[in-house]
Amino acid sequence: MRLNSLSARSAAAALFLFSAACRGGDAPPDGQPPGRERELATQALEAGAAVMQDVTPVRQIDVYLAGFHPMKEHPGEQMESHHYCNQVNEDFAQCVLFDGNTATANLHGIEFIISEKLYESLPADERPFWHPHNYEILSGQLVGPGLPDAAEEAFMRRKMNSYGKTWHVWRTGVHGQARDPLPFGPAMLAWSFNRDGEALPGMVEERDRQMGIDTAEKRRQRAGLAELARPQDGVDTLRDAFPGAAGAPHGVVGREP
Repeated sequence: MRLNSLSARSAAAALFLFSAACRGGDAPPDGQPPGRERELATQALEAGAAVMQDVTPVRQIDVYLAGFHPMKEHPGEQMESHHYCNQVNEDFAQCVLFDGNTATANLHGIEFIISEKLYESLPADERPFWHPHNYEILSGQLVGPGLPDAAEEAFMRRKMNSYGKTWHVWRTGVHGQARDPLPFGPAMLAWSFNRDGEALPGMVEERDRQMGIDTAEKRRQRAGLAELARPQDGVDTLRDAFPGAAGAPHGVVGREP
């Protein structure tokens, strides 16, 4: 049993090292915050800190996902978001969100991801904060850049029926709208897309062009995952906000109240 456990960890480590080396195309942010260039003294202090300080929590981040979020209260505000996650255990992951995947990317949110099992344990008044993930997976919109197709599908299989709680703290990466120069205002609760036609025209296509991704092909490849799908809460939450949207991959079903 110990040998199997070690083998599994070794395989996982190799998989994510491969992912880091082959992350896919660059998706640079649409701007930078105002401010002076970093001085040499600041850079020297950073270099010293890198040698002397322990940043263990950050080093736990080893999973990279890219997807999209509409804001729950303002569904017309939609962001491309790059998730860098730590899978804490089989049922819980925590992610920091950026507006790109390059060295100049801006931190613009956080997301917690829980399994269906943990979601079912939530009190009723907590559940409206958590969005469903099945459409994101089955539509091909949620991707693991750099992962081979088989590894990506295996990862997505483990995320079927999961839920996310996402707060965006900076309007940067918003498709078709001007970005805020700094993180203004209160945090915004984000949601998920759950039907074809909810994403703003051109947003998914622009991501695909930049990163060399074929969302439609991923949708076809993941069709078999629909057999794992169960009805989820939140599928119909934004339905009235997108009256022209219709259709979804097989398996994306809302749960009756």
